[in-house]
Amino acid sequence: MTTSTLSTAQPSTNHKLFADIADLSGRIGLAAIFLLAGVNKIQNYEGSAQYLAMGGLPEFLLPLVILFEIGGALALIMGFQVRLTALAFAGFSLLTAVMFHNNLADQMQFLMFFKNLAMTGGFLVLAAHGAGRFSLDRRKSTV
Repeated sequence: MTTSTLSTAQPSTNHKLFADIADLSGRIGLAAIFLLAGVNKIQNYEGSAQYLAMGGLPEFLLPLVILFEIGGALALIMGFQVRLTALAFAGFSLLTAVMFHNNLADQMQFLMFFKNLAMTGGFLVLAAHGAGRFSLDRRKSTV
């Protein structure tokens, strides 16, 4: 096969299945940290409220943060409104990095800051690419 033939060849069924499974796994992986964080905030509500206040945000926002983290994570896992949810999580991750992990002289905060930047990138790719085959978004578009 020539190079031009290779570039126009259709992906194999195995490649498509791998891509579909990777889409689902990626959504679950990105969602997991927020689902666990939201549940943790419920379990440690007072400490979470204090941490929010340390970042300069009013404590009354905590229920909204919890709802966003858990609801958004579940939406990602189910593949519902993935592009919009991914964009929202990209902004949330970037904002969190800047507001709560900005002491880059502290090794842990340095790592947390760049973890959030990496998640922002992952969410932007997800927003651009979409939910994939195993999703409610795909199911809606084919019904």
